[in-house]
Amino acid sequence: MGKLLAAIAFGLAVGVSGLAMAEPLKIGMITTLSGGGAGLGVDARDGFMLAIKKANDAEITVVTEDDAMKPEIAVQIADKMIQAEQVDVLTGIIWSNLAMAVVPNAVAQGKFYLSVNAGPSPLAGDKCNQNYFNVAYQNDNFHEAAGNYAQQQGIKKMFILAPNYPAGTDSLNGFKRYYKGELAGEVYTQLGQTDYAAEIAQIRASGADSVFFFLPGGMGIAFMKQYAQSGVGIPVMGPGFSFSQDVLPAIGDAAIGAKNTASWSPDLDNAASKAFVEAFKAEYNRLPSIYAAQAYDTANLLIAAKGKASVKDADAFRAALKAAEFDSVRGKFKFNTNNHPIQDFYVREVYKNGDGVLTNKIIGTSFTDHGDAYAEKCKM
Repeated sequence: MGKLLAAIAFGLAVGVSGLAMAEPLKIGMITTLSGGGAGLGVDARDGFMLAIKKANDAEITVVTEDDAMKPEIAVQIADKMIQAEQVDVLTGIIWSNLAMAVVPNAVAQGKFYLSVNAGPSPLAGDKCNQNYFNVAYQNDNFHEAAGNYAQQQGIKKMFILAPNYPAGTDSLNGFKRYYKGELAGEVYTQLGQTDYAAEIAQIRASGADSVFFFLPGGMGIAFMKQYAQSGVGIPVMGPGFSFSQDVLPAIGDAAIGAKNTASWSPDLDNAASKAFVEAFKAEYNRLPSIYAAQAYDTANLLIAAKGKASVKDADAFRAALKAAEFDSVRGKFKFNTNNHPIQDFYVREVYKNGDGVLTNKIIGTSFTDHGDAYAEKCKM
């Protein structure tokens, strides 16, 4: 009789668990689909939705809206998604100033937020939250890897520049954390700036051996075109965002040979990455960018967590997210104590592949199993 009751109890537990895991998951994606940063948001959306399509789970729904790269719009959309749409999870924000406007309020209301890109330092440190997971990186990471690479290469005098917003300051702080040479100049530009004549004149007069710049989206396209036309000729390097797949076609051959650092590259040699690249090309007829890869991983993490726990059971769903049991395009993947990744960072070089497409190839590794500088400030 005892064995029979135990069997019945086990059967009921399995049945209840199965019902719980079959509960719907509603995701609100707030991302940039218009203006100069649209390429980043489009890639993130497309990578995310590719994973959702492949999962073929009718219990997952995604509501997507354009934040137009404006914090006030992002806040309005988030409020509507939480109150009216009653989403379980928010994701999609590209820009760190928008993330800082949206994330703290969302997690305070008990919602999960999974970042596909923006990784401002406060959310990794003293403003961390158990419901906030960054699946991409902490903002400093790519730039730390570039600073480490510049240091390894023995570059004596760097000129560095980035936009004046949270990710820009994180960028240059990250670079300087590992680069110990002389700074020929340190300049913060306006977010969304398109004319870089003054900055290029400063670079020309600086005596720098090399230039490090972080100017994502349309900003980087404008800078590189003007820089190439200027004939300054000082070598440039950057984080992967400065030479990401979304901007390379617009920059053109001026990008060939540029070194950049990232946690992923289209030629990364693992099965999940190869399958992702082929599926993305088949679906969208273009190579995926870092933004697409990070968003694809984010969606697959959510899909994996949904398979293990109901989002209505916050503790169980949180534990499922933290376990990160999914096939990442980056290969190995795990979360640090502050819910930000510990991962490898590669040095890439822009080249033209056999199809005549500008893209990146890995030429080295800057960091292995690298976390971020703010985890110790997180009191979770």
